[in-house]
Amino acid sequence: MAVEYAAAPDRSVSLSVSGLGCLRGGKVLFRDLGFDLGRGQALVVNGANGAGKSSLLRSLAGLLPWRAGQLQWCGQTLKSTDAAYAQSLAYLGHHGGMSDTLTGLENLRFALTLAGAPWDAGQVQQVLQRLALQGVASRPLGRLSQGQRRRLALARVRLSQRPLWLLDEPDNSLDAEGCQLLVQMLEQHLESGGLAVVVSHRGLALAPQRTQTLSLSAVAERSPSRPVREAASC
Repeated sequence: MAVEYAAAPDRSVSLSVSGLGCLRGGKVLFRDLGFDLGRGQALVVNGANGAGKSSLLRSLAGLLPWRAGQLQWCGQTLKSTDAAYAQSLAYLGHHGGMSDTLTGLENLRFALTLAGAPWDAGQVQQVLQRLALQGVASRPLGRLSQGQRRRLALARVRLSQRPLWLLDEPDNSLDAEGCQLLVQMLEQHLESGGLAVVVSHRGLALAPQRTQTLSLSAVAERSPSRPVREAASC
């Protein structure tokens, strides 16, 4: 199932961030952070625990406020909460955001309806088969293993048809086969012109020509040890 992403007939998707900072618990996690992603590119974020990886993703997803920094989506300067941007992204946090009492299919239908994404039974079955979920998707989520839950959350992201994926440790709880399926899914997304910002401790074997790496540990080492007035809170 290939999806071509374009912001407009004459413009491809792109994401540019500049001057972003984060202050948490009286400590500057990072400041003046910036990156640029064009069509078909991924940013892989790593760093020590507490370096601000999840805070970065939550800021990009519009879940934490920006008090410094600028975001450009498809060449337009927007807030992370603006509809034109928010409706273009799929966010996956540490928790899948699904109900244990609903089946996997029911969770998918609810999530896609909420996101305004179409329900195409053929595409749903294709994605479930690709992620080796076709035999368990009809079971209540609470009866699935952690790895199966994670795969189902990835299915939700894949079916959302959003051009920008923000994934916080998507390989968490996945076995070797699951990690390989994740890489394949990301590669297909990038080949279709999508973008991704991915937090991963393991590192992902994505094509190097499509991938940038950002170490928040290295950024933190360059940040002042004490909070400064102009640093952002997030």
